[in-house]
Amino acid sequence: MAKATAPATELEVGGRTVRISNPDRVYFPGPGHTKLDLARYDIAVGDGVVNALRERPCMLHRFPEGIEGEKVHQKRLPHGAPPWVETVRVHFPRYDRDADELCVTELAQVIWAVQMSTVEFHPWNSRRADVERPDEWRVDLDPGEACEFATVRRVAAVAHEVLDELGATGFPKTTGGDGLHVYVRIRPEHGFTDVRRAALAFAREVERRTPSDATTTWWRKDRDPAKVFVDFNQNARDHTIACAYSVRGTPQATVSAPLAWDEVPDCDPGDFTVATMPARYAERGDLHAGIDEAVFDLAPLLSWAERDEAEGADAPPEPD
Repeated sequence: MAKATAPATELEVGGRTVRISNPDRVYFPGPGHTKLDLARYDIAVGDGVVNALRERPCMLHRFPEGIEGEKVHQKRLPHGAPPWVETVRVHFPRYDRDADELCVTELAQVIWAVQMSTVEFHPWNSRRADVERPDEWRVDLDPGEACEFATVRRVAAVAHEVLDELGATGFPKTTGGDGLHVYVRIRPEHGFTDVRRAALAFAREVERRTPSDATTTWWRKDRDPAKVFVDFNQNARDHTIACAYSVRGTPQATVSAPLAWDEVPDCDPGDFTVATMPARYAERGDLHAGIDEAVFDLAPLLSWAERDEAEGADAPPEPD
């Protein structure tokens, strides 16, 4: 790993000064992206990343020595935060412990997290006002080891069809890896258990319509590796996935890129990187900007869940 030699850099972000130490430390050896490059990337997509993180508890994936070094999954806010970095306290019943997690309300807080070696931002699907009631339903299309991305795109088209029939507006994005996510804003009226039940009912409907491509099989060892797992578990409490615009710890420095639905049939996740996304964002803006105005009532999906359960469908246990 290249050693940093440049002095610290100060960035002006929304009226605040954020100090970036070791700005030339290389985090992505392949393309050569440094810590300062990551900070500048997040500034370039600033409104979008703040929109994705706003008021949510956020777990940080930190890479103090770059992506080839150890990854640190950080729930608690790192020490040394300035007073303007905000947090939200969440409780973890399994351990009977609390943690004060980062709660983004402005871009400078994101850049400070980058200074603390954060590469990936993984927010909850609930907000600080009521952590126990999600306002975001997440459809995670997770391909098996032998699944081609063309299959993921086909399953996304079926998911879009079902969403349209429900009257729900889905906001797709690449994961930054091999899959796709679709986010739907919901009313914060239900706990995690019911949101997960609704997500499972949706996943089962997608599986019914495209059984050759999609699966809801719970255990990985039992799944067809050539299919897409419609992962309803990402709606369980304290399950987080990379937010829109988050950089991912991949060799190519891919990012989780919001898409328009008409881009999904031909999209390639490798096209969206730290190097390419700023120009796309400058041209297209935040494709998820309208998500807060497109709120869906989960009642139809909960009715589907009740139907499935009455017909004897197994309810998988809550994940750890």
